[in-house]
Amino acid sequence: MSEQYLINLASKRIPESVGNKAVNLHRLHSRRLRIPPSWAISWEAYQRFLKDDPALRDGIMHELATTLNPHKNYAVRSSANVEDHLERSFAGQFKTVLNVQGVEALVEAIWSVWSAVHSEGVQSYLDKAGNALETLNMGVIIQEMVAAQISGVAFSRNPITALDEVVIEAVPGSGIALVQEGLTPMRWVNKWGRWIEQPNPDGLPADLAQTIVDGTKQIARTFRADVDLEWTWDGESLYWLQMRDITSIRSMRIYTNRISKEMLPGMIKPLVWSVNVPMTSGEWVRLLGEVVNLDNIEPESLVKSFYYRAYFDMGTFGQIFEKMGMPRESLEMMMGMLPSGQDRPSFKMQASMIKNVPRMARFTYDKWTLGGRVKRITEGLSRRFKDFSYDEATGLDDASLLIRLEQLLEIEKEATYYNIIIPLMMLMYNAVLKRRLEAVGVDFRSFDLTEGMQELKFYDPGMNLEALHHLFSQLEPEMQNRILSSDYPTFLGITELVDFQNAFLDFLNRFGHLSDNSNDFSSTPWWENPGVLLSLITGYQRAEENATSKVRLADLPLGGIQERSFRIFYNRARQFRLYREQISSLHTFGLGLLRAYFLALGERLVERDWLDTADDIFYLYKNEILQAVQLGQARDELRQMVVKRQQEINAAQDVQLPEIIFGDQPPPLVPNNLSRLRGTPTSPGYYSGKTKVIRGIAEFSKLEPGDVLVIPYSDVGWTPLFAKAGAVVAESGGILSHSSIIAREYNIPAVVSVTGALNLPDLTRVTVDGFQGEVIIHEDADT
Repeated sequence: MSEQYLINLASKRIPESVGNKAVNLHRLHSRRLRIPPSWAISWEAYQRFLKDDPALRDGIMHELATTLNPHKNYAVRSSANVEDHLERSFAGQFKTVLNVQGVEALVEAIWSVWSAVHSEGVQSYLDKAGNALETLNMGVIIQEMVAAQISGVAFSRNPITALDEVVIEAVPGSGIALVQEGLTPMRWVNKWGRWIEQPNPDGLPADLAQTIVDGTKQIARTFRADVDLEWTWDGESLYWLQMRDITSIRSMRIYTNRISKEMLPGMIKPLVWSVNVPMTSGEWVRLLGEVVNLDNIEPESLVKSFYYRAYFDMGTFGQIFEKMGMPRESLEMMMGMLPSGQDRPSFKMQASMIKNVPRMARFTYDKWTLGGRVKRITEGLSRRFKDFSYDEATGLDDASLLIRLEQLLEIEKEATYYNIIIPLMMLMYNAVLKRRLEAVGVDFRSFDLTEGMQELKFYDPGMNLEALHHLFSQLEPEMQNRILSSDYPTFLGITELVDFQNAFLDFLNRFGHLSDNSNDFSSTPWWENPGVLLSLITGYQRAEENATSKVRLADLPLGGIQERSFRIFYNRARQFRLYREQISSLHTFGLGLLRAYFLALGERLVERDWLDTADDIFYLYKNEILQAVQLGQARDELRQMVVKRQQEINAAQDVQLPEIIFGDQPPPLVPNNLSRLRGTPTSPGYYSGKTKVIRGIAEFSKLEPGDVLVIPYSDVGWTPLFAKAGAVVAESGGILSHSSIIAREYNIPAVVSVTGALNLPDLTRVTVDGFQGEVIIHEDADT
């Protein structure tokens, strides 16, 4: 029986030896996804080619003649065992021959694909990739050409940032222009059913764009992988030409400061970081660990510092929520921080959740009944905090002070846990209530949730400030002027003001622990500067009230079961609104106590001449402080560390950092007023250097190691330049353009489709942001 060379990819089964591309085409077809009629020739035939088997050519010619239509055009492509890995794609290295017609021409195209494996360029590429030529096996795909009107690529997840969004790039005609011709594609980005980026004018029919998005999502779900797809459209039907896994983006760390703005806002000094962050992230792990096993999650991995600002690692949070069978974006969704959309991830029971059902049931019951325990919890925390005092902190010896600090930290850690769960519960009840209100045509923002809740006034410093100002305004003008002209000690000595003084001291006792940033215990609290607070009260001005009347519960068109159900969540939302204020007050009070005890340690370091002021202690990490105190010996480097960190914080003070940071490399610290060129980010990373504009081969010698390579576009012949460049900026191209692919393989940032890039003079200092797609211009070219 003669050898069969041609394998129909529509067959029920095919051998793995047809290569990665062919296997993936077969997988698409087997799931009833449209591909052009396609055949493959396996690696075994390639091995016979290497041995100059005389029967090979005749056998392949015979099968081609009896199987393919001699009047149709075909594409002949490589399908090697080393292709289609994101790290080493071998893009453009192997041969592709298009519009081939006739048996003789097809055989010549197949032989040229096999022969190209032994080219000098492929050998060099294999060496760089760490592959030996002997390990390479080459299959061949023969695919009927589609009369393409539009072609392109689609990614089920952003391949640069790993964000959950579908990215489409398209060009008129054949997709070969995306890789080989330096053409700038049209670009669409769809997130959860909403278009967040579209070309103008629109070059792709809207229904086709949506079909591509839907198909991309379907394929990703079907194969349970993030996928990169090539497609083409002939004016009537959409064909899928290729599929590969996006293999590297799941390792990309994504950090966001959205949650930090609520929990750890602003710049955080080292001591505050080393106390607050492990405590906050540790309690997050404790909370989520009540639902799923998190033994392999280190609390410190949840939060990272970029220029003394807190960023939460959403990748790690995403892994935790996926373990729970929930969307990766669950935390931000619960906190209302993500946009809506028709395809927004939803909470659905999945098979992965079954093993966690008992734990989730206990967790649900525990949190549903939490409201009945909050009073006991807050009273217990309050009682334990009252065991500590500012006077005690200054009177203890070193050893006792350290012991008391650890005891205080344990109490504050417990307060932190409830300061996370109670606001989350409030937000969840609010979310349910919001949906119930929308069902009856009421906007949650216009609804009076706190109607008649007088107890909230006790925790609202603004309302109490207003009440104190009202008392002040009732005094005789002469007495008002006397207060305004007095400092704080003099004010306390005015005997005629007993009632006003008592009201002020009561306010100071209840709210004195607050500051400009009550989560930052390095900030000066009100009780350390009561004179400023007194000025705030005397000069208080009430903000204008919104005249729009609020919708009350009695105004809602409810009745029967609907009303009873509504009242359950209405009462819960009100209840947890109050609980949030109570636990927040206790949490910030505990942080104020921590400030006092650490400042007492700072005074000891000043007495030993290790620091200049007690406040300098906030520029040291907790372990550095404990080590210095416990060793009991001079630490000359303490002052140097303080000065260095003060300088770093001052340098980053006015710089606006992005809301999202991709990867562990800090973004460049650049002023906001610099000029920027914008394009499409296609290879991640940041790099600062001086430009060299290279328009053609005659200018290749200009490029020095570390230069920012600025080009119109590139093809295979430009590859040697990338080994020298620190980053790449191209005037044209897309995610699959040659310059983008090679930049990713060399692990250097790239931004393409940058209008005006070639106008940059040589030696202009720029920063290339391969995540945001920006080229930041620092200065004019050197002269």
